[in-house]
Amino acid sequence: MKKAIVGKKIGMTQIFTEDGRLVPVTVIEAGPCTVVQTKTVESDGYAAVQVGFGEMTEKRAEKLHTKAELGHYKKAGVEAKRVLREFRFDDCASYKVGDVITVEQFAAGDKIDVTGTSKGHGYTGAIQRWNQHTGPMAHGSKYHRGVGSLSANSDPSRVFKNKHMSGHYGVDRVTVQNLEVVSVDVERNLLLVKGAVPGANKGLLIIRDTVK
Repeated sequence: MKKAIVGKKIGMTQIFTEDGRLVPVTVIEAGPCTVVQTKTVESDGYAAVQVGFGEMTEKRAEKLHTKAELGHYKKAGVEAKRVLREFRFDDCASYKVGDVITVEQFAAGDKIDVTGTSKGHGYTGAIQRWNQHTGPMAHGSKYHRGVGSLSANSDPSRVFKNKHMSGHYGVDRVTVQNLEVVSVDVERNLLLVKGAVPGANKGLLIIRDTVK
């Protein structure tokens, strides 16, 4: 059965395993997620489960959501959540509106894919953005961190599309595959995942079974 959950990155730390190894881990607050809607092939053309994550007060919900979104939650009889996401499980029929998906479905040793939004770095040069090499750093060079040659002068006399240049760096959807679950804390809804995951602390994460 496919497993998936929405979570929030808490930060990184390190723990000792039973055999004495020191392992770097990312702590993720995963769930609980409430089922807001179930989609079927007959009504929507595909089968999926829509879940909400993140508690907030009624006043805050009125500020962050539109009337249509609030009506969607009201129709389901579920308190408004911060985010909505859809998952396609093997058996969507087993989920009902109001069901709660918790971190309990995962176990130590599971392999997962984690999707998040990478950190933003603003407007950066080609060296930081594309890992290009610097120019000669001697005093006479006078060209140290530039992008370098852009194109030939006479032919084609233009810069090709997708040329590595300066620009906005970061805030991209990034997926890190085949990460290992080191530990699961069901009482506190925590997942300890070996290694780093995309994004800054408090960033939204999607945790799924690995596709590899």
